[in-house]
Amino acid sequence: MVLLLFGPPGSGKGTQAARITRALGIPAISTGNMLRAEIDADTSLGREAAAILTRGGLVDDSLVNEMLAARLLHDDCHDGFLLDGYPRTLSQARHLDRILCDLGFGQPLVVHLEVPFHVLVKRLSARRQCQDCCRVYNGGFRCEDCDGNLVQRIDDREDVIRERLRTYQVQTESVVDFYLYGNYHIVNADRPPDDVYRDVEGLLEPVMVRASRKSTAA
Repeated sequence: MVLLLFGPPGSGKGTQAARITRALGIPAISTGNMLRAEIDADTSLGREAAAILTRGGLVDDSLVNEMLAARLLHDDCHDGFLLDGYPRTLSQARHLDRILCDLGFGQPLVVHLEVPFHVLVKRLSARRQCQDCCRVYNGGFRCEDCDGNLVQRIDDREDVIRERLRTYQVQTESVVDFYLYGNYHIVNADRPPDDVYRDVEGLLEPVMVRASRKSTAA
């Protein structure tokens, strides 16, 4: 199956993606993490992306589309995958539609995590990320997993955050409209992660039941 996890920066997509992929046994693919890897490696794409992110903008569709298309050809995507932060524009949504058709996948399940604007600003301003393993924390200094330093990302300053959120809202309105009458669901994410996941799990349950039946039959 293909699951699209929608939501603005700070809505908890990373937390929910980790739990969903464990439950379904599919990889979580974050275009944001792929871009940050390019930035850390100081590639030409990384330098271009860093300049755009610092201004609060979004990276050009063609760059993201090319990177994603290559990733979906990996063996671990054969039975499905979760996309975190993609598509963000109507052009990306249409591009993904063509890719899914070419790969033989059906209609994606869309889960949209919804959080008020002021809550997102507060969350993101406090967010820190391990510079070694990329785990995200709400404040702190050292990573619990690898003891790496926790740093504020360049796109988590408050002025940049507000611009990112406004840009996100404007660009994703057409994407929501694109999926609105398909398998699309809004989940209130202004709650503890366990409460949010219970709602998400309810949407995933039919998929997990079918997978279990298929495994038993085999």
